[in-house]
Amino acid sequence: MIPIGYRDIAVTGGFWGELQRRNRERTMPAVEARFRETGRFDAFRFGTAWPEGWQPHIYWDSDVAKWMEAAAYILQKAPDPRLEQSVEELIDLIGKNQGADGYFNIHFTVVAPEMRWQNRDWHELYCAGHLIEAAVAYYEATGRDRFLHCMLKYAAYIEKVFMIEGSAAFATPGHEEIELALVRLYRCTGDARWLRLSQWFVEQRGNNGKDKPIGGVPCYAQNHLPAREQTEAMGHAVRATYLYCAMADLALETGDEGLLNACRALFRNITEKRMYITGGVGSTHRGEAFTVDYDLPNETAYAETCAAIGLALFARRMSALEPDSRYADAAERAIYDGFLSGISEDGTAFFYENPLEIHPALRHRDTCRPDNERYPITQRQKVFRCSCCPPNVVRFVASLADFLFTRDGDTLYVHHYACARTAQIDMATEYPREGEIALRLRGMAGGRVALRIPGWCENYHCSAAETLGRGYCYVDIPSDDFSLELRLEMPARLVYANPRAYENIGRAAVTRGPVVYCLEAVDNGENLRALSIAAGACFTGGFDILECDGHRLEAPDALYAAEAPKRLPQRLRFIPYYRFANRGESEMAVWIRAESQ
Repeated sequence: MIPIGYRDIAVTGGFWGELQRRNRERTMPAVEARFRETGRFDAFRFGTAWPEGWQPHIYWDSDVAKWMEAAAYILQKAPDPRLEQSVEELIDLIGKNQGADGYFNIHFTVVAPEMRWQNRDWHELYCAGHLIEAAVAYYEATGRDRFLHCMLKYAAYIEKVFMIEGSAAFATPGHEEIELALVRLYRCTGDARWLRLSQWFVEQRGNNGKDKPIGGVPCYAQNHLPAREQTEAMGHAVRATYLYCAMADLALETGDEGLLNACRALFRNITEKRMYITGGVGSTHRGEAFTVDYDLPNETAYAETCAAIGLALFARRMSALEPDSRYADAAERAIYDGFLSGISEDGTAFFYENPLEIHPALRHRDTCRPDNERYPITQRQKVFRCSCCPPNVVRFVASLADFLFTRDGDTLYVHHYACARTAQIDMATEYPREGEIALRLRGMAGGRVALRIPGWCENYHCSAAETLGRGYCYVDIPSDDFSLELRLEMPARLVYANPRAYENIGRAAVTRGPVVYCLEAVDNGENLRALSIAAGACFTGGFDILECDGHRLEAPDALYAAEAPKRLPQRLRFIPYYRFANRGESEMAVWIRAESQ
C-alpha cells in the first residue's frame, strides 16, 4: 500500500481540526516558552561555552528537534513568520556548531566529549534520529535544504562509525529512533544507503556482542532476541514501539516477510494481552516497561503518553502493510484515549503517565515515613525534567492526517474519520462525537473505496452496495463524482476485561465509539469504588457527558458489621477519559463494579 501523507491532506474542521488549532495556537508556543525558560534553546546557542554551573542534558537535542519537526508540519499548512524565524535560528546554530566530521550533539560536544559513542544508553543516536526527522520534515515543508544537508553529513558519519568501522563501543542504540528516521531519510532522498543503514541497525539488535544489556537486563532495550525472533512486547515501551515502527517500515520497503511476521506477532501480543483499554502501553514505572500478559494495574499504571504515540505510529505502519481494521482500531484507542489524556484541555500542561484510577487520599498513607508508595501525579505539569512528551504531543497532533488514508492499486482505504480534503477526496464528519461520515470522491471511477468498520461497531449502514472483508466495507466507485454516506452506530455500552486482568474482575468500563469514559468524584462523590452499574444500564446524554442509574454501597460507621452494606440508588455521571483531571484533584476511575442483570 502507498500512504497518503499529511502534506497532501487538509484537515478542515471537526474534532481533529479543533485539536490542531489548539495545538498551533496554544500548545506549540507553550512548549517553546518552557524550553526557552529551561535553557533547551540556549543550549544550541552557546555551542562550545556554557554559563558557569549550567549544562544541557543528554536528551535535550531530541526535545528541541521534536518541536522543530512540529513547526515544520505547521508551516507546511500556513505561513507563520515568527515560528519560521525560531526554526531558522536553530538551524543556523546547528550549522555553526556541527563538527567537521558531521557530529552534532549539544551535550557530548562540550560537557563530555570523551564519552562520544561510549555509552549505549546515553541517547546519542536517539537524538540524531529526531534531528533527522525534523530536517526531513522542514525540507518537505519549505523546500530549504540547509538543515537536511547538515543531517545528511551526520548520517554519513554515523554510517562510518557504526557500519563501516565499528569503532563505537556499542552496535545499536539503547533507545531506538535512528532506525525509523533513516527510513524516512531514504524516502526523502531516494538514497538507498540510508535504508541499508537502518536495516543494519535492526539486524544487529540481539545479534551483536558489543551491546551490553542496559541495567543488566537484555529485554529492557529489546536486545534479548534478534528482531525477527521477537514475538512478545518487552522492555521500555517507547523504545519497543519505535523499534517495531522501523521493522514495519523496512517490511514495507523491502517486502521482508520475516520482519512482517514478527510485527504481526508483536502487535497481537500488545493489543490482545498487554494494552490498556485506553490504548496505553507500558504498565510499570520500573523501566517504563511492558511486564507480563494481563498485568494492567490501574492506579499505578505508567502508560506513558509517548508510548501511546509509539503504539499509534506502529499501528499506522501496519495499516500500510495490509488491510486489517484491528490496526486502525488500536491506533484510534491510543489517539482518542491514551494519548489525548496526556494534554490538558487548555493545551498547555501535560501528563507523562496516564493512570486509569486515582485515589488522592491514599497517596500519603505512610504517615510515619517521609517516602510513600509511587503513584502517577494527579495534575498535569507545564514541563518535566525529562520532557519528551510535550514536544512529542505537538508533532503528533500536527501530523495526524498521516493516519487517514492509504492506496493499494485502485483501492482507497479510509482508516480514520475526520473532516479532511485532498485533491480527490472530501470527507465530512463529527466523528468521534457522532458516527455519520459523508464522502465525495472525484476522478476515481472504476476503483474502490474501503471504509473501516471499527471493531466496537455492532451495526452500520452504508448508502452504497458493499462487501465486507477484514473489517473494511468495500464499495465500487461508479463515476468520477461519487458520493456516499456511512453511519456507524455508537451507543454507550459496557466493556468487560478478560478475567486474567485481575484488577478488573467484576468491573466494567463505559465506552461510546472509540472513546473510553471515566468517573470523577467531583461529579459522583467520594469513594468511587463503592459505586456500581447494572449490566443493562440505559445511558442518557451525549459525547461530553453520559449518565445512567447506578448504586452506592452505604454502611454504618462500624468498621466491621454482620449486616451487609445497603445498596442505595445514585445517578452516575461519566466524562471522556481524556478530559479527567481538568477540574482540580479528584478521585477518578475508568473501571466500575458491575452488577448482574
